[in-house]
Amino acid sequence: MASKKQHLDSLSKVALFSACSKKDLEKVARASDEITMTAGTTIIDQGQTGREAFVIVHGNVTVRRNNRKVATLGPGSVVGEMSLLDNGPRTAAVICDTDCTLLVIDQRRFRGVMEEIPAISHKLLGSLAGRIRELDRAYYG
Repeated sequence: MASKKQHLDSLSKVALFSACSKKDLEKVARASDEITMTAGTTIIDQGQTGREAFVIVHGNVTVRRNNRKVATLGPGSVVGEMSLLDNGPRTAAVICDTDCTLLVIDQRRFRGVMEEIPAISHKLLGSLAGRIRELDRAYYG
C-alpha cells in the first residue's frame, strides 16, 4: 500500500492535476482508491462502457487500439479520463505490462472534485482540445 505522500507525488506528476495545490491534490487523493493489478491484466477493455479513470502510480501499461499498440505508459500517466466526462465506450484497451499500482477515481467522485477545484476542469478541457488537434492534424494534415 502506497503512502499518502506517494499518492500526492503521483498525482502531482499528472498533467491533468498540475494546476492543483497540495490541498487540492489531497482532495483528489481522498476521492480515489488504490488498487493493484498483476502483469497481463486488462485494466480497460476497448468498447466497454467506462465509468472511471486510472492514474499509474507504479508499473507500466500498453495501450492498444484495435489490437495495435499505440503507446506504453508509466507512472504519472492517466488512462480512461474521457469516461470521467461521459459514459461512452472505451476507445482503447489498456493492459498491465508489469505488476501495477493504480489510483482509480470514479465518475461521481471526480465530478465532486471538479466542482470543488475548477482548475481541473480547465486542464481537462485543454487536454482534450489538444488531443482533438492532434487527431485533426493526423487526419487532415
